[in-house]
Amino acid sequence: MSLPQVFLRAGRDASLRRRHPWVFTGAVAELRGRAAPGDTVAVHCAKGELLGLGAWSPASQIRVRMWSFEAGEHIDEDFFLRRVMHAVSQRLADPWLQDTNARRLVNGESDGLPGVIADQYDNVVVMQLLSAGAERWRDALIAALRASVACEVFLERSDSDVRAKEGLAPRVVMVAGELPAPLLIREGPVRYEVDCQEGHKTGFYLDQRDNRALMDQLAGEARVLNCFAYTGGFGVRALAAGAQSVVQLDASAPALACAQRQLEHNALAAQRVEHVCANAFGWLREARQQRRRFDVVILDPPKFVAGAAQLRRGTRGYKDINLQALDLIAPGGWLLTFSCSGQVEPRLFQKIVADAALDAGRELSIVRWLHQSGDHPVTAAFPEGLYLKGLLCRVN
Repeated sequence: MSLPQVFLRAGRDASLRRRHPWVFTGAVAELRGRAAPGDTVAVHCAKGELLGLGAWSPASQIRVRMWSFEAGEHIDEDFFLRRVMHAVSQRLADPWLQDTNARRLVNGESDGLPGVIADQYDNVVVMQLLSAGAERWRDALIAALRASVACEVFLERSDSDVRAKEGLAPRVVMVAGELPAPLLIREGPVRYEVDCQEGHKTGFYLDQRDNRALMDQLAGEARVLNCFAYTGGFGVRALAAGAQSVVQLDASAPALACAQRQLEHNALAAQRVEHVCANAFGWLREARQQRRRFDVVILDPPKFVAGAAQLRRGTRGYKDINLQALDLIAPGGWLLTFSCSGQVEPRLFQKIVADAALDAGRELSIVRWLHQSGDHPVTAAFPEGLYLKGLLCRVN
């Protein structure tokens, strides 16, 4: 049976020829045939040349997400098994992932599986299906993951807000097994408790693994401030590295309760930690007035910019927290500052931090650019995959 055919407008095929996996609604001229959400469609340029196969999503501004650009490819159960097994095998062979039992197994578009996320936490796999195409092939993706990973517990955590943009309702369901309580993972010398059912993302910020490891070099004997601490990842790693003191600052009491339990899991001294449940903007201002000083400050805020309309307000937010934090850092200290907002490109983020330093009267040296860990790869054709950007700065 022939596939439904999508024809692009004239001159709108350049990105697909560069193998970018998204076709926006404004690029589509015509759909020939009937296609339900998630159905596979053949995508053609205006002159009729076949460019590849993708998943149709009539409710989304991203009208087609491409599965394949290869001639003769068939989108079937075997296709997903091959893609998933390839992604998993890359992680298992990654030398930078040998000191952990928690990793991203499938990273959406950058693994050729748009809208498919799968994370492993010890014996647990948490899957997110975030696109109409991923939803259409749910059973095949579950089967492929279970065939590729030697884990006994599988949880589907398809509750992200982006599903609504695809016309999909949220869904959280146990696919197999039962979650252990507590679920503990290992990351270098540290163990972390993870809440896969209620926690952010799939339960933990695996993308910050490499950046948390910087605490091993920076935090010894340091006074550390971990803003937007969530369950305390950076702070616990700093304590394990010998930090003199750590402030874990977050607006969520349940997250900080988990951060406190992390101390027990790692036999760390509670008297070296101050857990503060407060709004970071207000607390930073108060700390400036109190002339508090820290040797290392981590700013890892949630996404301030979800779309272009929020860009101006979001950039003001990033500048404000950086300006407030810079005044708390002792001379020669370190700032680790991040943005996970895709709309905030690296050059813009650097400018925001530079402007904050200028207003704060502090001199900054950028020592290193920071990004998501390597199990969150970015294909060259999909720069949007580089969503996490950060700066490691020496403050003079």
